[in-house]
Amino acid sequence: MSATVEINFTLNGRKRQLTIDAGLSALNLLRDKLDMTGTKYACGEGECGACTILVDGLSVNSCLMYAADFDGRDIVTIEGLRSDKGFDPMQDAFVEHGAIQCGFCMPGMIMQARHLADTNKDLTYDGLKRGLEGNVCRCTGYKKVFDAVADVIGIAK
Repeated sequence: MSATVEINFTLNGRKRQLTIDAGLSALNLLRDKLDMTGTKYACGEGECGACTILVDGLSVNSCLMYAADFDGRDIVTIEGLRSDKGFDPMQDAFVEHGAIQCGFCMPGMIMQARHLADTNKDLTYDGLKRGLEGNVCRCTGYKKVFDAVADVIGIAK
């Protein structure tokens, strides 16, 4: 029988208390137990960025994190970017710029872009491209993605 742990955390602004298997990944907790299916499973090795979430404001590949490490932390998934006022400006920009293709990798890309916008006040266009290089998309050439993020942050292209 595997060990269980109790965790207390905030998910998308809502306090949560759960008892989970100690070996459960953060990604599996989000998708399988909490129905946060916007966070995608792709490579399972931290190489593609499809599972990117924000943990205490920092971008994290949830496939590489244990759910037990959520304890005491503030977690934001793609579902948590939407507010009563509507979608986050980053989400709107991706739609307006036609940056969304099949949509599989976009939640992780939007979460990474949100992190960049929130933590890099002097970001350049080249820095933006560098900041998104850990998020892989098979459908796009990335230009529309970069332009969408640049517009939200206010970066000249």
